[in-house]
Amino acid sequence: MLHIVLYQPEIPPNTGNIIRLAANTGSALHLIRPLGFQLDDKRLRRAGLDYHEFARLGIWDSFDDFVASHPASRLLPFSTHHTKSYSSFIFRQGDALLFGPETQGLPETIRAKAPASQQLTLPMLPGNRSLNLSNTVAIAVYEAWRQIGFTGAIPLEKT
Repeated sequence: MLHIVLYQPEIPPNTGNIIRLAANTGSALHLIRPLGFQLDDKRLRRAGLDYHEFARLGIWDSFDDFVASHPASRLLPFSTHHTKSYSSFIFRQGDALLFGPETQGLPETIRAKAPASQQLTLPMLPGNRSLNLSNTVAIAVYEAWRQIGFTGAIPLEKT
């Protein structure tokens, strides 16, 4: 199983979309406080279409609490400050894909907790700030899930 870790998420519809993504990919979703919304926010429920019932959801008081509870997971922070493309990285079961808050991204102190070889980015054209959080998470999760063989997915017809 993959772990999606949202460090201090701020926008309910993004988190709702990611709840739905986690449910549909078999990933666990971890939210690190403080959150920029209440978990019963109607915008969160609307975006997640009540998929929270099908998602594995953990809520942590601190980043260190999450890390201590998942010692076997490789920490993979995503940031526009990094230069290693997610597409050249070899993912494995149990990886923790870490994303920062929408308005400021992951703080350098959190990014630095992972070795440089595990600090990933999505390529973009120069002069742009970043992609939407839920889009970034979806791209990363699907690449990681593809690499580990779409574990648990409904079998697809081979072409």
